[in-house]
Amino acid sequence: MGMIDFKNYLAFRLKEGKLYPVKHPHIPPIDLLLNVERQKEVLLRNTLQFVKGYPANDVLLWGDRGTGKSSLVKSLLGVFGENGLRIIQVYKMDIIHLSDLYETVRDQPYWFILFFDDLSFEPGEESFKTLKSFMEGDIEERPRNILVYATSNRRNLVPQLERDEKFPEESQLEVISLVERFGIKLGFFAFGKEEYLKIVKTYAKERKLDVEEPFLEKLALEWATYRGSFSGRTAFQFIKDLEGRLRCGTSLSFYSS
Repeated sequence: MGMIDFKNYLAFRLKEGKLYPVKHPHIPPIDLLLNVERQKEVLLRNTLQFVKGYPANDVLLWGDRGTGKSSLVKSLLGVFGENGLRIIQVYKMDIIHLSDLYETVRDQPYWFILFFDDLSFEPGEESFKTLKSFMEGDIEERPRNILVYATSNRRNLVPQLERDEKFPEESQLEVISLVERFGIKLGFFAFGKEEYLKIVKTYAKERKLDVEEPFLEKLALEWATYRGSFSGRTAFQFIKDLEGRLRCGTSLSFYSS
């Protein structure tokens, strides 16, 4: 893969067997990720063990959309980047290149999280079997400075398994065998109204938006009702829209023409 500048870059992408640095990585402040305190505690502990060179587990973060799964993984760079943590985003079509990646990072003085975002498979997909083999069971030993963190909307990674009661037993066992390779599985669940408003208020304070709290809540609930969701993503989108309107001096009525 050639010479890779792991010293000056925190994040990378694996594309067609080559590593590319991410020059402007998105690193959310971990303190702004709310309503996921237990998940945050477990992930921080596991990652701390990892960057200190102690045993740690692969992690599957699964659950509802917009609840902070991906943001929580990316926020780890802000916490552990100075301790040598690096994140490599791997897309499903590049799973076949993991053996080459292993050789590239094996002797590096850094700690690498292979980040699979929004991971899911269709029955019989070859990359499914390949990932399972690389995580545990391949003849080549995995480097001790690599962990796998994956996010998915599906606990079992295969949507059809949850939809089809007649899913073949052999295929079910194969799916389970991959999921079991993740030593830690963290569930993320939909937020309610109060949790949503807590996130909105935190973002508004962080961005110094001058809006009275009752009016802020009213606007935030209008936005959530219109979007049909109380997720953290909905809260962030609301704050972006609100900040833009305030800075531009445009109407705060979301439904005005």
